[in-house]
Amino acid sequence: MPGKKKEGMQVPESISNIFRYIRNVFGLNIGTVVFTLLLVYLMVSAVVYMTSTHIVTYQVTTGLLSRNETYTGLALHEDIICKSESNGYINYYAREGNRINANGVVYGLSMTERPEADADLTREDLMKIRRTMQSFSKGFDPSRFNASYGFKSQIEGSLLQYVGVTAAVPAGKEGAGQVADSTSNVVLLGNQTLCKSAYDGIVLYSKDGYEGKNLENLRLSDFNQASYHETNLKTSGYVSMGEDIYTVIADEKWSLLIPLSDKQLSRLKDLSTVRVRFLKDDLTQNGSFQIVQVDGANFGRIGFDRGLIRYASDRFLDIELVTNTKTGLKIPLSSIVTKEFLIIPSDFAHDDGSFYVEERGKDGKASRKVVSPAIYASLSNENTTYVPTDETIAQNTYLYVDKSAFPENTVLVKEDSDRNQERYVIGDTSVLEGVYCINQGYAVFRRIEVLAQNDEYAIVAKDTSYGLVRYDHIVRNASQVKEEDILY
Repeated sequence: MPGKKKEGMQVPESISNIFRYIRNVFGLNIGTVVFTLLLVYLMVSAVVYMTSTHIVTYQVTTGLLSRNETYTGLALHEDIICKSESNGYINYYAREGNRINANGVVYGLSMTERPEADADLTREDLMKIRRTMQSFSKGFDPSRFNASYGFKSQIEGSLLQYVGVTAAVPAGKEGAGQVADSTSNVVLLGNQTLCKSAYDGIVLYSKDGYEGKNLENLRLSDFNQASYHETNLKTSGYVSMGEDIYTVIADEKWSLLIPLSDKQLSRLKDLSTVRVRFLKDDLTQNGSFQIVQVDGANFGRIGFDRGLIRYASDRFLDIELVTNTKTGLKIPLSSIVTKEFLIIPSDFAHDDGSFYVEERGKDGKASRKVVSPAIYASLSNENTTYVPTDETIAQNTYLYVDKSAFPENTVLVKEDSDRNQERYVIGDTSVLEGVYCINQGYAVFRRIEVLAQNDEYAIVAKDTSYGLVRYDHIVRNASQVKEEDILY
């Protein structure tokens, strides 16, 4: 009947519900399609990343192979303990740590706590003292107040110098208030007995029991800092005859003994001199070096003939042996590769680095063409291990060219070969060390000259022609790539 749907054209309600359910679940629209494609892309990228070899880069820097090792050394020098020559209240005139000449006044003794002395100073002497005091005042640091005690001794010593009692006064020529005793090492000033040093040297007002120590009587226990004890000899009271008053270091020559492990011994045993940096003040100086033994243990003995005045009061000194002196570009050993190159005498190259290659046509006639290959190095015979097969070119500089630049047995000719017919058949090869530089995104061989190396790094020369420069990026593990590989 018209207007009535055929029974066979109707879609069952159950099937319609299934289609409606699928559309609701999967949401088949353009957003779903794009999201699905992105998800697939990310999954594929993750799989590729996890299964591919990762190339680690390294930025070339300058520096040393490693830090120099530090040691604690025991200082030995010629120490002489000086004793009081009489009884009395003591007053010090020599500044601790300063050098004093023989017959210089070190201290004075008097029978009263306040020494008395009459001495006239000239106007010029007073001006010198005033300038010294002004200089000390300007540089005074309140955190180092103990420096004022040393300055006091310095001023008192200067006063003695100005009144003329720093050296022995000849008998019969005493000044006012001064009496010379020609039978002893003393000078009388007022009610004081001024005692002079019998030695040239550095004055210390302490002792530590190491006086007289040398290689023959040292023991391992002497190197134990925990048991080290220093006695202060300075006092403001009464002293008796024969009492220890001060120490004089009578010789400028001194030495440091440093303990050595077996590894350190093997590294230092061939040294005869060594440069030392003192951590106390960051100053350096050279010293002689030798291996010695104390109670069967190995020590390094560093001998000096100057600089003692800076460290006279230090029995133990922290030092650094400056043995790692090679500086340059620092690279990992894993970055280094070797490559074989063709060797060409530089005489056959033009100024622009090109070569004349001789070719012969089918008719046997010779012709030339210009080839300009990349040159990786230019080395003289003294700077390469290459031994030329042709003795006539042994004096030349050699150019290192990639093996792919010329076919085997290529003939090169000189520009003036019409006169002397000089030719060179390419065939000799030699090897260069280098790294893969990736500044441009692909691996390029750059030669290096290794100056020094340890177990992890090498120091290579800077400013090498056709070589590396600071801040270049190289492959850290060269075994993972090949030359001209595109890395990014």
